Amino acid sequence: MSDFDPNGIGVPNGNYYGLPYKVEESDIVLLSVPWDVTVSYGAGTAAGPQAIIDASVQVDLFDEGVPQAWTVKIGTVPVEETIHKLNKKTRKLAENVMDELAAGADPLTVEPLVCKVNDASSAVNEYVYTLSGEYLNKNKLVGLVGGEHSVPLGLVKALGEKYESFGILHVDAHADLRRKYEGFTYSHASIMYNVLQEVPRVTRICQVGVRDFCSDEYHLMTTESRIRTFTDRELHARKFGGDSWKNICEDIIASLPDNVYISFDIDGLSPDLCPSTGTPVPGGLTFREADYLLETLARSGKRIIGFDLCEVAPGQTDEWDANVGARLLFKLCLYANESGKK
Repeated sequence: MSDFDPNGIGVPNGNYYGLPYKVEESDIVLLSVPWDVTVSYGAGTAAGPQAIIDASVQVDLFDEGVPQAWTVKIGTVPVEETIHKLNKKTRKLAENVMDELAAGADPLTVEPLVCKVNDASSAVNEYVYTLSGEYLNKNKLVGLVGGEHSVPLGLVKALGEKYESFGILHVDAHADLRRKYEGFTYSHASIMYNVLQEVPRVTRICQVGVRDFCSDEYHLMTTESRIRTFTDRELHARKFGGDSWKNICEDIIASLPDNVYISFDIDGLSPDLCPSTGTPVPGGLTFREADYLLETLARSGKRIIGFDLCEVAPGQTDEWDANVGARLLFKLCLYANESGKK
């Protein structure tokens, strides 16, 4: 620590933001899950965590709203190499399934491949559940960096064993309420459906910025009492009608219980901020709107008990996506550390 200069240049050391903190001494631990097996449009999110680590050394460790931000002890859990290998192997199987289904194949003919993909996804869920549970038992706050948006399920299940009840602030372009999308039980398009089925202690899912969903998802969004969706259409209609973002954020936060988990898919932002993400959709939040929402939640007296940032994919020619992701991740860490202190 005596050699670390928060005002100096970022020095790559394998940790997010080049911070010097070891996992054992950290208050927040970041768990990277390089997985993009079920991504159905554009792959590449498996490379997201490392791209964010690489870009994060360019992030200044001063924050106007959080004094001494660099002293927040953020530790980096080393990536499990077997996850990389399993992802590469299983992605090829999933692509075969998608290609066959797109060509009109009978789903029964690809069922053996689907089962292999589901088994691999279950193994990743168990890995995340076990590892995050270990850190939660040590009173660490766990943040997960994906990878596709299927991977936080294990962390949410582990939190379901630690807390009697909690809500999820879900920022996303998509509702993620599909059941077995393309046959895959743990699809990136199914994370919130699976949370509803497997984590009964989640009493509310508050979705923000959602703007791309099917009729089945819309039915669930409007009939399931545990879901409150602030669609992108609703948000912009209120703003166009003269409502303030401050009022809207207060309504969003009022719909959540005292304990809140944040699940942030980068495509919840405007696609100019994440052009390489797997499934970009026009519309979405600006970076400043997202930052204000997260800060308002942190200052509300409610407690952020964990978070994930998923679907960041590195660009082909630059680090823009990873740059935005690194800055958003830093905000998530700082606000989670600040939350509940009112």
